Amino acid sequence: MESSTRLSKVVTLLVTSLGSFMVLLDGSIVLVALPTIQADLQAQLADLQWTVDAYTLPFAALMLAAGTLGDRLGRKRVFLVGLFLFLIGSALCGFAPTLAWLIFGRIVQGIGAAAISTGSLSLLVSTFTDPRERAQAIGIWTAVSGVSLATGPLVGGALIEAFDWPSIFFMNLPIGALALILGLPKLIESRNPDARRVDVSGQILVTGGLICLVYALIQGERQGWASAPILTLLVAAGVLLVAFVVVEARVREPLLPLELFGNASFSVTCLIASLLGFITVGAMFFMAQYFQAVQGGSALDAGLRLLPLTLGIFVMSPPAGRITGRVGPRPPIVVGAVLVAIGFALLSTIEPGSSYGSVWWRLGLVGIGIGCMFAPLTVAVMAATPQARAGLGSSMINTFRIVGFTAGAAILGTVVLARFTDAIPSRLSERGVPTPVGDAVASQIADSGAYASSLPLGDRVPLSPADASAAINAAFVDSVRTVFVICAVCMLVAGVLAALFLGRARPGAPGGTSGPGAGARSSGPEEASERADARA
Repeated sequence: MESSTRLSKVVTLLVTSLGSFMVLLDGSIVLVALPTIQADLQAQLADLQWTVDAYTLPFAALMLAAGTLGDRLGRKRVFLVGLFLFLIGSALCGFAPTLAWLIFGRIVQGIGAAAISTGSLSLLVSTFTDPRERAQAIGIWTAVSGVSLATGPLVGGALIEAFDWPSIFFMNLPIGALALILGLPKLIESRNPDARRVDVSGQILVTGGLICLVYALIQGERQGWASAPILTLLVAAGVLLVAFVVVEARVREPLLPLELFGNASFSVTCLIASLLGFITVGAMFFMAQYFQAVQGGSALDAGLRLLPLTLGIFVMSPPAGRITGRVGPRPPIVVGAVLVAIGFALLSTIEPGSSYGSVWWRLGLVGIGIGCMFAPLTVAVMAATPQARAGLGSSMINTFRIVGFTAGAAILGTVVLARFTDAIPSRLSERGVPTPVGDAVASQIADSGAYASSLPLGDRVPLSPADASAAINAAFVDSVRTVFVICAVCMLVAGVLAALFLGRARPGAPGGTSGPGAGARSSGPEEASERADARA
C-alpha cells in the first residue's frame, strides 16, 4: 500500500508538472513563431495579435471558474479534461491551413490551459498531505514551470529552424499523451465538499465583456474608432463589464469577490500584476519581430537573442523570493519595477542596425527586473488575502497577470499600427518620396507590421527595393520604440504604486489582511503549501 501511495505521488508530480510545462511554454514559444506564421499564412498584424490573445483571453476569463469546477466536480476530472482539450487545440493549430483554423485551435488550447493551470496545484496539494513532502513537490513543480518560461523562445526557435512553425504545437502531443496515459489510472480524485457554486451569470458577463473589449482594441485602428462596429463593441463591453460588477456585488457566491478589493494592498498588487503582464508581452512580442523581420535573423536566432530576457526572469525569481522573506515584498517590487523601466527606456533608443552587443544587456535588465517582481507579488497578494481564501487570492493574481498579457497584445499592437502608419510617410520622405505617395503606401502596407518591409512596392515609390525596405524597417522600429516608452512609464507607475500602497515590511508577522508585510514569510514552498490547504 505504501509503495502504491508513493507511486501515485510520483505520477501526480510528473503529470501536473508536464501539464504546467505545456501551458507556460505555449504562452511564450509562439512569440518567436509569429514572423514565420505571418509569412506562411500571409497574416496581418491583427492576426498576430489574435494568435496571442485567442490563447490568453479564454485562459484568463475561465481560470477562476475552472478552479471552482474542479472543487465541485473533481480536480482530477477537470484537469484531465483540460489536458484533452489542450491536445485537441494543439493538433488543430499544427494542422491549421488558414489563420481562422489556427486561431480556433488557440482558443481550444486556452480553455484547456485554464483547467490545467488551476487543477495542477490543487492536485498536488490534495495528494501530498505531509507539509514537507508537499513543499518539495511544489518546489519541483515551480522549477519546471520556470524552465518552460525560460526556454520557450529558444525551444520554439530550434523547432522552427529544424522543421517549421507547426512543430511548436505538435511537440505538445507526445507530452500531453504521456500525461493522460499516466494520469487516468494513477491520479487521485479529490473534491471540496464545501465548494462554491459556479457563478454562471458572472462568467458569461465577464467573458462577453472581455471579448468585445479586446476585439474593439485590436480592430479599432483599422476600422476607425468612430465606426459603428467599434463603437458598438466598446459600448457592449462597457455594459457587460458594469453588469458583471453589479452581479458580483449581489450574487451569493461570486466568481470575483469584490470585497477583497476593499484592501488597498490587494487591489494595488493585482494592478501591478496586470501591468507586469502588459509589459512582458511588449518586450517578447516585438523584440522577436525586431530580431527576425528587421534584422533578418531566423527564429532560432530570435530565441537565442531573447535568452537574456527569459533567463533574467528565471534566475532572479528564486533569490527575490528569499529576499522577500526577509524584508517583505515592497522593496524587491519597487527595485524590480525601476530596473524594468530603465531597461525599456534604454531599449527605446534602438535602431534597425543596432548591434546585439548593445541590446542584450538591456533585455537582461528587463528580465532581471521582472524576475525581482514575480515572487514578491504573489507574497503581497497572499498577505492581503484572508487565510480561508488563500487559494482564490493565488488564482486571482495569476488571472490579472494573464489579463494584462492579453491587454498588452491588443493595446500595444494597436499603438504600433497607429505609429507605424504615421512613421512610414516620414521615413520615405527623408529619401525624397512625396508625402502623398508615402501616405498611400502606408495605407496599403502598414497592416502587415514588421513583415511590410518584405512586401514588393513595385513602381509605387522611386526607390530601390533596398532603400524602400530600409525606410519601412526604420518606421517599424520607430513604432516599437514608442511601445517601449509606454512600457517604461507603466513600470514607473507600478513602482510608485508599490512604494505608496504596499506598506512597510514586517517579516515574521502572522498572515492575514493587515498588510503585505504580514505574509513576508510565505515566500517559501513550505509556507505556500500551508496556504494552499485552504483551497484543498
